[in-house]
Amino acid sequence: MSEMTIHEALYTTRAMRRVKKDPIPEDVQARILDAAIRAPSGGNSQNWRFLLVDDPEIRGKLAPIYKGCIDMLWKTIYADRVASMMAKPDDPESIEMAKVQKSANWMANHFADYPILLFGFAQGDPSGGSIFPAIWSAMLAARAEGVGSTITSVMLFQMEEVLKILGVPADEGWVFAACVPMGYPTGRWGLARRRPVHDVAFRNQWGQSLGLEIPEPLWKQKT
Repeated sequence: MSEMTIHEALYTTRAMRRVKKDPIPEDVQARILDAAIRAPSGGNSQNWRFLLVDDPEIRGKLAPIYKGCIDMLWKTIYADRVASMMAKPDDPESIEMAKVQKSANWMANHFADYPILLFGFAQGDPSGGSIFPAIWSAMLAARAEGVGSTITSVMLFQMEEVLKILGVPADEGWVFAACVPMGYPTGRWGLARRRPVHDVAFRNQWGQSLGLEIPEPLWKQKT
């Protein structure tokens, strides 16, 4: 098993959409899932289920649905951001958005090639509060194994069809939480760039200063 500090995993586990077709060995899959189920859940009920998809035929059925959902995403939820990006392509935010869109479109065009798709479903918890700790633990465990992952819920646009393909019971209250495509990345791991904490966090009252400024990441990647 890979040796990695928890801080390295936390600071470098980011969306890795460009991956190879190489299969993920079963022992690696086992360690990822075994770590994931250790996450807390409401009432310790583990009212969630995971579904691994590695069957090429099933991935092939899901791929055009995913591509259609991504196309719909740009036209609806992200329409304003896409319009702004096209209107002001040289703005820093537009440049970043263009990278995100290019990466997401690559994923949509290669969805059938991901060696593993990890689906998460929760029962009696539409908020996802019980299952997302486990999903994130799976992604952290994947990072420790050198496996890239990203999280997507865009298939909600066509969920009825997805549930039929996956054979999810329609009468047991299972709610789709997320899909996590996994594979060995084609690129390199790196520190995820984010807005600093003091730009996105308050203390005691909304809008009140956090009282902390962290202009640079507190963990440094070894070179």
